[in-house]
Amino acid sequence: MIKVMDGFRVLEVAQFTFVPAAGAILADWGADVIKVEHPVRGDTQRGFIRMGGFELDPDRHPLIEHPNRGKRSVGIDVSTPDGQQVLYELAASADVFLTNYLPRARQKNRFDVEHIRAANPNIVYARGSAYGDKGPERDTGGFDGTAFWTRSGVGHALSPEELGAPLSQGIPAFGDSVGGMNIAGGIAAALLHRERTGEALEVDVSLLSTAWWAAGASVTQGMETGEAMRALMPQSGGSARLDAGEAKLGPPHQPGGSPANPFLGNYTTSDGGTINLCIVSPTGYIRDTFEHLGIPDAADDPRFSDVLPLMQNADAASALIVDAIGSKPFEYWRQHLKTMKGQWAPFQSLVDLSSDEQAIANDMIVEVESGDGGPAFKVVRGPVQFNHEPLETTRAPQASEHTEIVLMELGIDWDRIEKLKESGAIA
Repeated sequence: MIKVMDGFRVLEVAQFTFVPAAGAILADWGADVIKVEHPVRGDTQRGFIRMGGFELDPDRHPLIEHPNRGKRSVGIDVSTPDGQQVLYELAASADVFLTNYLPRARQKNRFDVEHIRAANPNIVYARGSAYGDKGPERDTGGFDGTAFWTRSGVGHALSPEELGAPLSQGIPAFGDSVGGMNIAGGIAAALLHRERTGEALEVDVSLLSTAWWAAGASVTQGMETGEAMRALMPQSGGSARLDAGEAKLGPPHQPGGSPANPFLGNYTTSDGGTINLCIVSPTGYIRDTFEHLGIPDAADDPRFSDVLPLMQNADAASALIVDAIGSKPFEYWRQHLKTMKGQWAPFQSLVDLSSDEQAIANDMIVEVESGDGGPAFKVVRGPVQFNHEPLETTRAPQASEHTEIVLMELGIDWDRIEKLKESGAIA
């Protein structure tokens, strides 16, 4: 496997998912990522026992495996002078320092940028935060449920007004994982800059900025028009069709597609599945689409045979498609539409994707050794792939699993390691 970050060392002082996910990506790419954990309790997330309403097995913990695979763990109490000294010695050997601790904690425990740069002036110092490292709320903590989903406006945009209450985020660590990829990309760019100029940079990514980048086109549109985008209530049919209560349609720019395109929308199958048609521009697709839907005569109907009349008669076309897709089961359409020229997708669950032949063909799932000695643990590879090669990685470390090995690599002798253990500075 190509390891584009081979030879780089990352020192991670971080918890939960957001910033550790960046460390996982860098480890995937070949960096030696050393995760510093508290010598007694480890990463606080190790103690989480529920995720999305499901009980978690502490020995097979997805919130630990996903953002920590491929790393080594060292137990250091960074609140002690001896622990801080060990941290500085590690920093002196590293290319990147990665943290999500708040400014107060970084200063109190003496690992803010000036302390780490005193140990290594050439280190790239990367911070992940809820709301950014500048401004009056730089010391305010947050999670993806607050900063990425709620405050950013993303949750508002995806909650139809008719619901009367906002949707919850639904997927734990959703913004965390997206943001972690952003941090990894920023670090890679900073290392390239250092290689070219010799200058070591500070890198900042917030959950708030991650959400606004992900929703950037809609945010820009909102700032341009003053109108906040809102998702439409779900329905079976093209986005132009009104429900039985004649619910008011949103303005044409709202998510869910154009209000005049029957080839955009979610359609319900006979067994309750959903097929999403997403033919944004019907030009050149009309006849092929109607033929694949089993209603070829519609392509010769003057109401639907060209783009302009199709748009003008979107309700009637949508009704035909509702009946056509509703006449056969989900699996039929899943197979039958594979030869259709236009864009579409089966509406799948997160579990469905694990057996999706396209996901498997693109190596999206990786098996790693399980920490409990049981069956292999399946994790998701990062979104970047080099030369089509599948990812090779190791399981997430146990808390403080590699303390002695890593410190001995630094040249710290066993007598000092014993003294550090006795003092509680390390695990």
